[in-house]
Amino acid sequence: MASKNVLVTGASTGIGEACALHLDRLGWRVFAGVRRDEDGARLKAQAPAGSQLTPVRIDVTDEAQVITALDTIRTAVGAEGLSGLVNNAGVARGGPIEFLPLDEWRDQFEVNIIGQIAVTKAALALIRPVKGRVVFIGSISGRVSPPMVAPYSASKHAIEALGAALRDELLPWGIKVAVVEPGVIKTPIWAKGRERVDEFEQLFGAEALGLYRSHIDTIRTSIDKSERRGVPAAKVADAVEHALTSDRPRHRYLVGPDAKLAGNLARVVPDRLWARLSRRLLSL
Repeated sequence: MASKNVLVTGASTGIGEACALHLDRLGWRVFAGVRRDEDGARLKAQAPAGSQLTPVRIDVTDEAQVITALDTIRTAVGAEGLSGLVNNAGVARGGPIEFLPLDEWRDQFEVNIIGQIAVTKAALALIRPVKGRVVFIGSISGRVSPPMVAPYSASKHAIEALGAALRDELLPWGIKVAVVEPGVIKTPIWAKGRERVDEFEQLFGAEALGLYRSHIDTIRTSIDKSERRGVPAAKVADAVEHALTSDRPRHRYLVGPDAKLAGNLARVVPDRLWARLSRRLLSL
């Protein structure tokens, strides 16, 4: 590895924060993508003395800001380039497909897919000369799609396709591409999810609430359970480390017992049986 420079997007909280701090402790020079200066300052305060962690303002939906951020990184690293890009920035949108406004879908894909593509395109000029690596943070929801979170699951399914295509396209330059697929992880996303469910009830009218009340109640219960049983975000950071440093990184990393169970079952169980099993697990 020619250098140990890495860009981690969405580093303000959760998985991105865990990855940025973990790689920083391992001696990497981490460029931590954040949307607000105060998030960068808080992240920097968590790093140990002598840390090289550098917050960088990146809203992945703002192409001009992405290009500016990569120009800043290029100036900082010079010929060392980037040995790693961790595409983590993302949001989660959900609700019944029948009633969910199209703008919610557009926002979901703008952040989770178009944003990842924008950052990757801008970073490849720094990655190619040093045969760096690209890691996408996907989700088990990209393989197993529960109801009421179709936009999120669809975006993570698209990450699977993006990672597979990019892996083959970059093969001639020795650039390896991996997708990390976490299951339930203990992050602030569950508190945000609870807020989103509250917003559903304000957004949807009486018809939608009447038709989907049981689904909404099940989602609330599922959020509470997930918040309790989630594994630490550090487990995802460990997988990212392996993807960036192993001589033979995996194409996919399942993180967490639920992800491993669902991912492996979905591969071998017939579709109709899996549909019944997943509905039972979700009490739908």
